Amino acid sequence: MSPFEPFRIEGLRGEIESRFRPAHLEAELARLTDPGAAVASIHWGRNYLYRAVLALAEQELPVVVKQFREDSWRGRLSRRLKGSKARRAWNAARALLAAGLPTPEPVLFAESARPGGPSFYVCRHVENATELRYLLRSARAGTGEKDYPRWRAEEVLTELGRLLRRLHEAGVWHRDASVGNFLIVPQERPPHFELTLVDLSRARLGRPLSRAERFRDLSRLALDRPELREALLAGYFGAQLSPAHRRLFDFYQGAFEAKNRWKKPGKSLAVALKSLAPRRAHAHIPEAPSGAGRRDKVVWDRLSDQPHQHAGRLEKLLVRLADAPSHLEQLLAIAAAAPRIRARYRRLKAELYREEVPFEGVGLALRPYPEDPQALLDAVEDLGVRKLLLRLHPWQLEHGEEEALARELHARGYELAFALPQNRELVKNLPRWRSAVAELVERFSPFGRQFQIGQAINRSKWGVWRPDEYIELARAALEVLRSRPGLEAFGPAVIDFEPQALAGLLNLRRRDFALDGVASLLYVDRRGAPENRQLGFDAVGKALLMKAIADTARNARGRLWVTEVNWPLWEGPHSPAGKSVAVSEQEQASYLARYYLELLATGQVERIYWWQLVARGYGLICPEENGQLRRRAAFRALAELARRLPGATSLGPLPSPTGTRLYRFRLADGHELAVAWSTGPGPQKLTLPRPAQAAFELEGAALGPQGESVEALPAPRWFRLES
Repeated sequence: MSPFEPFRIEGLRGEIESRFRPAHLEAELARLTDPGAAVASIHWGRNYLYRAVLALAEQELPVVVKQFREDSWRGRLSRRLKGSKARRAWNAARALLAAGLPTPEPVLFAESARPGGPSFYVCRHVENATELRYLLRSARAGTGEKDYPRWRAEEVLTELGRLLRRLHEAGVWHRDASVGNFLIVPQERPPHFELTLVDLSRARLGRPLSRAERFRDLSRLALDRPELREALLAGYFGAQLSPAHRRLFDFYQGAFEAKNRWKKPGKSLAVALKSLAPRRAHAHIPEAPSGAGRRDKVVWDRLSDQPHQHAGRLEKLLVRLADAPSHLEQLLAIAAAAPRIRARYRRLKAELYREEVPFEGVGLALRPYPEDPQALLDAVEDLGVRKLLLRLHPWQLEHGEEEALARELHARGYELAFALPQNRELVKNLPRWRSAVAELVERFSPFGRQFQIGQAINRSKWGVWRPDEYIELARAALEVLRSRPGLEAFGPAVIDFEPQALAGLLNLRRRDFALDGVASLLYVDRRGAPENRQLGFDAVGKALLMKAIADTARNARGRLWVTEVNWPLWEGPHSPAGKSVAVSEQEQASYLARYYLELLATGQVERIYWWQLVARGYGLICPEENGQLRRRAAFRALAELARRLPGATSLGPLPSPTGTRLYRFRLADGHELAVAWSTGPGPQKLTLPRPAQAAFELEGAALGPQGESVEALPAPRWFRLES
């Protein structure tokens, strides 16, 4: 009996190792091939690689899933001629194991039954494995002995040369033998490691390799140090290593590097051309509605909890050109408002930090967590933030979970506000929008008095293409809100640093709508740290410009709220932005604290709401595979911020060396607290105004008393100054 069983279920076909067949194959495959089942992201690019768990009858098997996207014309043709990439990886892994070569044990492969659908390769997860690239990076940086004390790069590469020789002698041409496709697995006995091969979808099997093919595999490792190249070649050729082999290796490595250099301009051109085509979405995102027009190719991405726009740049450009008169009117409004905005900005900047300001406005945005509502409430209590923004979804028919959460939070004394985002359907159907807003205001106004009208209205994926579309939404919502005394309206919720979009909308003539304050989704993630500059403005400068626009606006009063901010994490399709702007959990915590401290200390921003509490990819809390909610470093950082500064007064920044920040606060009990950090990657020395009787790390760990000279790190530190 074969140990491998083919299967064909609705939407998927493939093969599974009999020992790993779950009792409910169809349900388990549907779960496993959903990126929502990811425990952690391993690689996030054209294909998505993630850790997951396969539920068997008597155990849970840790596995790695590689999702291949094969929706391009080239991918479809390759799949038709050679089979899916998942099938090829499956066949190669079985061939390697049959030849006695190490690779993670294959569990199954599955491929979509529809043309262009994704395919999936699943293998057992190798515990505690390290990619070869990290050892080589440490060796290059001179920290190899510290980072990996039990391994020497030369020994590992010698063993890798032996492994590649065995691979080639078995008739396997890997064709992607890069430093990321070899895993180092720790062992107790010398040499304290084993090597295993991964990423086999490009491998060719079952024939002798030519000399060129052997050297092409070796040269892909791109080793930049002579001793590392020598170690690899010594392992591969042994006593037969000759000067000719070294010269051939250098030739093929040079050719490989030159090829990569030559491909860069072509790649840039290809990327530019691709950007004009409809966007390639992650495999889990639904296709655009059949027959949808250019304005309506939007679907909901459940993993990042936001819309996804299928329309490409060319399609969006054609829509913008069709709407040119509307955008021209907005440009004229910007030009007319620019002088008074500039004057107000200069005055705000000149008066900055002249007065003490109450440090208020630390807030949090959230949605219900139906999987464990009590755990959500417990987390809110432990966080200690008293100002909450609950996002409602007007397109939903049911709001019971949101109402139950709002009722409980209100009963516990939290100050609630509500966000009312739109989607394309509501933009097109104004009566339905008005009806949905009326229902939500009726249900939720007993729990809070402020409502944000709209969401990211400068992003077409949220359904708004022209300024007048948002104005109609705002007017309809304002009619509802003004019918209830005491309610306040904030908007228009422009996202990112796009002052022109905000200024143009808030200063249109003959399009009056009266907002009580300006809501801004003031992200800076594409610039990294809050202190980094964009168009000459750091985060403080951006906030001051937003406040200047609010103060001088025709259609809003001069109050400024930041109703959404976060730094996305490196967690694949759960991340709401691209991988180029993703950060680590430690960086996210540091940036969160620095953003709140700098902006609220200006006294120009009333509130800042982090979005959101529980979410993979960006939230303060991460839902784990076991149902638990893991509190990230950013959760602890925000909790510490809320605990350290209740009732505090900001005394503004103190002089500090370039590349550092030092802020001082007076606490409610009369004591003073300083907070310091460096804006660069490493520590820097700075001087406190007085010695610190106590000091604390960003997440609350005690450091003990400090002198006046202290060390500032990228993560802010708290210093309670002596009286």
